Amino acid sequence: MTIALTGVGFRPLTVPASIDADDAADFVEMMRVRNIVYAEIAGNDDEAMTPEALLPHYQPDPDETRHMWLVIRDGDVVGRVGVDIPHETGSKNAYWLIEILRAHHGAGIGSRAYDLVEQTAREYGRTVLQSWAEHPDASGERLTAPTGFGDIPRDRAARFYQRHGYALEQIERKSVLDFRTAMPLVEQHHLDALAASHGYRVVQWQAPTPAELRDGYAWVKSRMSTDVPAADMEFDEETWDAERIVRHDQRYLDGGQTVLVTAAQHVGTGELVAFNELVVGADRTAATHQEDTLVLKEHRGHRLGMLVKCAGLKTWHAEIAPDSPRVITFNAEENRPMLDINEAIGFAPASYSAGWKKVLA
Repeated sequence: MTIALTGVGFRPLTVPASIDADDAADFVEMMRVRNIVYAEIAGNDDEAMTPEALLPHYQPDPDETRHMWLVIRDGDVVGRVGVDIPHETGSKNAYWLIEILRAHHGAGIGSRAYDLVEQTAREYGRTVLQSWAEHPDASGERLTAPTGFGDIPRDRAARFYQRHGYALEQIERKSVLDFRTAMPLVEQHHLDALAASHGYRVVQWQAPTPAELRDGYAWVKSRMSTDVPAADMEFDEETWDAERIVRHDQRYLDGGQTVLVTAAQHVGTGELVAFNELVVGADRTAATHQEDTLVLKEHRGHRLGMLVKCAGLKTWHAEIAPDSPRVITFNAEENRPMLDINEAIGFAPASYSAGWKKVLA
């Protein structure tokens, strides 16, 4: 589908079977532009990914439908537009992004791209549209989250959301841990957490998840959609099973990424009750990304969050990616228990992102 705008069009992204395929050029160019946009916002390359790493995540997926368009201006790719449609039964949600190179801001491209977002959501009968954006700190007017935790500048991105009828719902903190200075604190807090977590043991594995752990891992993964602070953002309760874990792991492996899962297992029942994930790409000198971390509600109060984080960081730094300089993670600003853990072991705030929501008539 192409929408008319002088010199501007939107071309559906071709997702190749491999980066070596004859039709891979658009995907490679999309990734190049994506990485530039992220660097322009953050001022560094910590969010950069290779086409090889991200391509598996764009292959057909029984759990969601992913739409992506290239933004073309005068023959050049200058951005991308994405809409994700989850397949959970009864879902009302659609998730979207619009990313455009800074040199092309102010031309009306974003608003025309948003027309495509809303059109696609309506085609699927979705009425709850949600999106996230990083808002680097700046002077001037500020917006406070309705949770009462955190604020952001009313910058270009915030004004764009508001102009299109979106409400600010939640603020997330991006935190960074410097491996060069953090390990003594990690070691001490790991010992303290071990002493406080009687009745639990640490279980670790690198993807692919061993067959005997898939069901337990699937259960705690499913609780990420129900047990973390969500403010007034709306998330479907996700269904995870062993087969979905296999698909999840394989996407990372196909992209040349390394995943370490550190879990807490209840000794009495054998159930996994907490977990933490660390991920790095083929270049293990790049930044590490800490992805999901969760302690099941009924097992909180035993320092299991500290236990799985510190045990994971120790193994990661000693055995898997000793040359990775830092770890990046995101948490809701109102998630004080998890932020307390992060701050105690040396994570420092780096920037803030906001969750935005609109409900269609």
